[in-house]
Amino acid sequence: MAKMWLKENFNSLRVFLTPTGVSSKETMVATRTASLTQTEQSLTANAEIVAALRRHDPEKMEQLIELYQHRLFRYLLFLTGSRDLAQDLFQETWLRVLERGSQYSGRSRFETWMFAIARNLMIDQTRKRTTVSLDEATDPDKDRPLEIAADIPSPFDHFQSGEQAARVGHALLTLHPLYREVLVLRFHEEMSLEEIAQVSSAPLSTVKSRLYRGMAALKPVLESYRGTNCEARPS
Repeated sequence: MAKMWLKENFNSLRVFLTPTGVSSKETMVATRTASLTQTEQSLTANAEIVAALRRHDPEKMEQLIELYQHRLFRYLLFLTGSRDLAQDLFQETWLRVLERGSQYSGRSRFETWMFAIARNLMIDQTRKRTTVSLDEATDPDKDRPLEIAADIPSPFDHFQSGEQAARVGHALLTLHPLYREVLVLRFHEEMSLEEIAQVSSAPLSTVKSRLYRGMAALKPVLESYRGTNCEARPS
């Protein structure tokens, strides 16, 4: 059922149209070639970032900040639920990137490594304030069997406008932090499940569980917003 659910929700990202007169075999070869080219380009880009961070290149650092600043702040804002704390962690994350740039190997995407730094900083900050960290937070469903519906479309599919996107943001903040983090990384940052596992230092099976349960928890909240909006419209 999990495979059916994933296919239902992510097939729009993975559909390849076969042009008239082109065989499926040729399409598959072309797809593999494009994929290899993308991988090579990604590795080249990663290598450039590795070299730049090791020599503390200020120009490259400015480019990275310009490229990733909005994504990083959004992630921290959803993770913490506090704009002030997110701003503090945002600055600290870039300081760590600069100080520990030599630790980036280039084997993963730069943003995966950067988000992991941000998450660890948030955990350290939480431990200073309380005795419970994000990783130590109790999973509200950990003692319940995981039930996955095969025909549930993504709740994000129905909320695409600016106003509706804001409602999604508010709805996400009502979720358990562990669920919220996975949903933000998966749908906002478009990370793979494997990359999310790297960022959160969690097993892939745990990431999948949090994703499914987070989707299940988010759906009724979004549906309630839709119902309220319909009732507010004049008949």
